[in-house]
Amino acid sequence: MTSIAKPRIEQHLLRNKLGLTVRDYEGGMSTLCAGCGHDSVTAAMVRAFYELNLEPHTAAKISGIGCSSKTTAYFLGQSHGVNAVHGRMPSVATGAAAANGQLHYIGVSGDGDSLSIGLGQFCHAIRRNVNMLYVLENNGVYGLTKGQFSAAADFGSKSKKGEPNPHTPIDPVKLAITLGATFVARSFSGDKSQLVPLIKAAVMHKGFALIDVISPCVTFNDHVGSTKSYAHTFEYYHPAIHADYIEPSAEIKAEYEKGAVMEVELHDGSKIALKKADDDLNPRDRGDVLAYLSRHEALNEVVTGLLFVDDEKLDMNGRNKLPDAPLNNLPYEKLTPGAAALAELQKDYC
Repeated sequence: MTSIAKPRIEQHLLRNKLGLTVRDYEGGMSTLCAGCGHDSVTAAMVRAFYELNLEPHTAAKISGIGCSSKTTAYFLGQSHGVNAVHGRMPSVATGAAAANGQLHYIGVSGDGDSLSIGLGQFCHAIRRNVNMLYVLENNGVYGLTKGQFSAAADFGSKSKKGEPNPHTPIDPVKLAITLGATFVARSFSGDKSQLVPLIKAAVMHKGFALIDVISPCVTFNDHVGSTKSYAHTFEYYHPAIHADYIEPSAEIKAEYEKGAVMEVELHDGSKIALKKADDDLNPRDRGDVLAYLSRHEALNEVVTGLLFVDDEKLDMNGRNKLPDAPLNNLPYEKLTPGAAALAELQKDYC
């Protein structure tokens, strides 16, 4: 996760409630291709954490292998970080969250890392409702190995050399909704105004929060015939739900031209204000969301926004009654209570 150090230029920059500027939330210089959508995701992450007024060291970034997994080096340079084995990021995040539930966990992965070699681990992190933001930077190709189709490439989508993809794609949004994810969104790296509030809401959501970000690969998948290109996404871009994140102490000042507004209160008192752009979408009904996605998929549309949210289910730590304090802060006698306590515990399994 090494990178080039960024120069510190802070003159005239605004400071947040902690007295920090956006520079305090940046990382190293990007080594990705110029114009890569992943760099736009990085900028959105920086802006989101700056606006949330969170101290960088309270975050833990975890990634796998691939272009997307390099992203964690480019934001929150003063936070914790692990660059894991290919496809194994979810299990590392699960263990870390179990050991210390007080950190904000950010998993960054790609469609290859999550939907091919890491598909099983991705599914189990969702099923367990690990308290984390999971950003899937989706470009439909393996960028580090010269642009082969990934498991997220749409059927019939053409490669840079012109060959059509013969396989049915795995849709991470539909998969996450089916497996019980409690926060599911899709966005586009070219829409920072939508992506930033989604990241803020996902970070503060208690449970597994997936944001599938269409993030075009300018080197191998930004040509005519690609369904993950900038041109295709801009043409078929369909925002379904407008989401605003409201801090606990902030007055709601958003105004909407039309449509109903639904407020979802998160565990810390903050809120997400959802504006229903379409009357046929209920973001609290899994079946309704899946049907909505299928209808618009038939029209070739890329549906974006906060698609589903469930703020009532316990996260992994709550389900397993784990202590609030990090394990490394517990006294020795709590961590190793002895043979008598173990024997008493085993009576429940006899």
